[in-house]
Amino acid sequence: MPTWDVLIAFFGVAVLLGLSPGPDNLFVLVQSAQRGWRVGLCVVLGLSLGIVGHTVAVALGLAAVVAASPMLFTVLKLCGAAYLAYLAWGAWRAPVSVTEGAQAQAERDVLTLKTAMGWAGRGVVMSLTNPKVLIFFLAFLPQFTDPARGSVGLQVMALGCVFMLATLLVFGSIACGSGLFGQILQRSARAQRLLNRIAATVFGALALRLVLVQR
Repeated sequence: MPTWDVLIAFFGVAVLLGLSPGPDNLFVLVQSAQRGWRVGLCVVLGLSLGIVGHTVAVALGLAAVVAASPMLFTVLKLCGAAYLAYLAWGAWRAPVSVTEGAQAQAERDVLTLKTAMGWAGRGVVMSLTNPKVLIFFLAFLPQFTDPARGSVGLQVMALGCVFMLATLLVFGSIACGSGLFGQILQRSARAQRLLNRIAATVFGALALRLVLVQR
């Protein structure tokens, strides 16, 4: 297992990476503003579970296979871009529904288990269909491992758990802050429509960025 010094240093780097503007935290920011902090936290949970998937792929050597195969890389990024384009279309066409006072707050507070799992699933898909994250993990995690300290695969898994913790803390904070701000905007039909347009633009731009990305 990595030493505590390595884990603490890695955690600090992971927090800084989480704070850096990128597709995942923008996704959390927009969804939280649109649909509330509870939905945002479900998305964060899904993104964190996606990190587990990437970590396992690195530990098992699957990430190296994707990195070495142009076809697999292209298929994965096109799937991710298609999903983002789907989200952009949905956000652009999202209906505007403004209610007042306690009723509005109550409606935003309702989140069934099925709905929560659905939003968490979106986070998982968002994470796993981004090949750049997989390649990044392949290049990043092994730098903090030491073969002299035991199984490299287990060390990679430990580092992945630390990265997931950092993601939960940073993205969770973004979800809560954006969700509370979004509550104010949701009281205005005009602001809500503008928010939907911004969300669609962000998702569309992320889809285009993913299509153009190279290994």
